[in-house]
Amino acid sequence: MSSEPIRILRVIARLNMGGPALHVAYLTDGLRERGYETTLVAGELAHGEESMAFVAEERGVEVLPLPALGREISPLRDALATIRLARLVRELRPDIIHTHTAKAGAVGRTAALLARSDALVVHTFHGHVLRGYFRAPKAFAFRLLERWLARGTDALVAVSPQVRDDLVSLGVAPRGKFAVVRLGIELERRVSSDGSREDVRRLLGVPDGLFLVGWIGRMTEVKRTDDLLLALQGLRGRGVDAGLCLVGDGPDRDEVERRAHELGLARHCYYLGYQDAVSGWYAAFDAFVLPSANEGTPVVAIEALAAERPVVASRVGGVPDVVRDGEDGLLVPSGDVEALADRLATLAGDEDLRRRMGAAGRDRVLGRYAVDRLIDDVDRLYRSLLETRR
Repeated sequence: MSSEPIRILRVIARLNMGGPALHVAYLTDGLRERGYETTLVAGELAHGEESMAFVAEERGVEVLPLPALGREISPLRDALATIRLARLVRELRPDIIHTHTAKAGAVGRTAALLARSDALVVHTFHGHVLRGYFRAPKAFAFRLLERWLARGTDALVAVSPQVRDDLVSLGVAPRGKFAVVRLGIELERRVSSDGSREDVRRLLGVPDGLFLVGWIGRMTEVKRTDDLLLALQGLRGRGVDAGLCLVGDGPDRDEVERRAHELGLARHCYYLGYQDAVSGWYAAFDAFVLPSANEGTPVVAIEALAAERPVVASRVGGVPDVVRDGEDGLLVPSGDVEALADRLATLAGDEDLRRRMGAAGRDRVLGRYAVDRLIDDVDRLYRSLLETRR
């Protein structure tokens, strides 16, 4: 290994709740021992978002703020962020510029061009916004932008084969330009509980014998939170004494609570709001549900499986790479509330099935999504790119 550190400029739009924030924190920390020196740049949170910067701080990872960089599209602020980042590229002269998430990918890769940098450029798709987020004209414009950016990118990384295949089908880049690098998560730490299942349920006020369905996330349209309530209504309509525990917050929180009242479900819902630590709550759940319209690699589903909780989820994005239908969970078409309720009812009526699925899920995800494996994969990718450049 060379005595000179390999300089990385890592850019992410924001360190909000979710997999990308964990991913960059673990990577930046873990690669230090492999001879890398990383500058991690992050923009500001959107209104109502909760920060996960503490994950980086716990690992001694310094975050260089770039306030002009954020989630929302703003021509003036985006241009300012690009100029400032280009200035940073010229100052740091990194060997590799690695961007994460769509907005940082656009700003960071444009900054590399503006700075006329000779650094290798890598971009990770933690999912994508090219389908299901915007109306056709805007989605088409974003596809054109991603195709243009891909031509100047040395390697594209997808967090699952499904995300890669979707991007290839959308014409972003040929398959050979992609590498699949799954997330790495400190699962043992993130799903361990200080209290027993009974203690956690008692804290929540969950009655004995209640089938408790868990959900963790940000309450936004793409998460299809209304489907959660309709599935609970369908589950109870099938004679199951069921409740729904929602961990998280977001712009749709008030609407979720209003709809619960409207559907007569208010007393069967448990709202915990945003939680820095979600580990203890998995112990209270009997099953985990994820009805999203779009997902990259859902960290909450991985964590639920690691906590030995079967997952019922919509078959979108990278979900099938995490949840094996019929083995450690059950998959349904996005938007099919009846199927969602049916699968939950199946689990509610078969405790042995829940136990088998939970055990199978934990056995699989602990190694598959290990942080050491993530570090190995990215280290290998970086060194192969650098070797090719020589």
